[in-house]
Amino acid sequence: MGRSIAVLSQKGGTGKTTAVRTLTDAFRRSGIRTLAIDLDPQGNLSDYFDHVPDVEPTIADVLCGRSHPAEAIRRDLISANLTLAEAELMLGGKMGRELALRRALAEVSDDYELILIDCPPSLGLLTLNALVAADRALITAEAQYFALRGVEQAIDVVELARDGLNPDLSVLGVLLNLADMRTVHSREALASLKERFHELVFSTVVRASIAYAESAERTTSILDHRPDLGVDYLALADEVLERLPGLQDARIVGGRSDRSGSAEAASALTTDPHSSLTSLPHVPEM
Repeated sequence: MGRSIAVLSQKGGTGKTTAVRTLTDAFRRSGIRTLAIDLDPQGNLSDYFDHVPDVEPTIADVLCGRSHPAEAIRRDLISANLTLAEAELMLGGKMGRELALRRALAEVSDDYELILIDCPPSLGLLTLNALVAADRALITAEAQYFALRGVEQAIDVVELARDGLNPDLSVLGVLLNLADMRTVHSREALASLKERFHELVFSTVVRASIAYAESAERTTSILDHRPDLGVDYLALADEVLERLPGLQDARIVGGRSDRSGSAEAASALTTDPHSSLTSLPHVPEM
């Protein structure tokens, strides 16, 4: 059975969906079989992967029992659209509503080594489903004044899910996203997170840049659109793998997999003309 990570945030605008998209790309390029799940009715992750909005079936059909997960997987992604909002309302009146996603993913969990779940920017029933289905939670925070409060609220929901429904759940880490570390404000936000959450805070800080919006508009990974910014996510991917038992040997170094038995995947990274994961330079913050 593979590992599963729910990526969540108390609010929108923290770069959560970009984190899921880019980590998914990094893991796949290192040879890790990775499934991405869009659990946000806005469907931003699906758009980012260039899936059509009216695709069927979606995660809504899976949660409501109208479709099996395998039928909803396209290019290793289960899409979402606005029908998911209707599905959330339907689930609200059912017994065991918090377990819907976990039960569904049990059918495909052996097919993937890693599952990344993009939660909606709220801490409601869909996010609770993700936390019950996952064994780790990754919390994203924007470099702003209320970052600490938002992370605390997200951790409260994680603890609620763990205590009542998923005792195996734990916080994988806290990511400071969209930060300009040249500013006092961003540095203070990082310092406050580290003071409160200590080693839970990832060492990697993802830099803010308009290039992320450009890559989403072009449905192109930031690893290809701006490799100089993509190195932030390669470093984050390494940190994530270091914290996941059983996947530590898949560390991504310079865009290549160190994983034993993944020589073909590592070779593909160097020969794929569309891949920018070979010897990526690090440039000053944008």
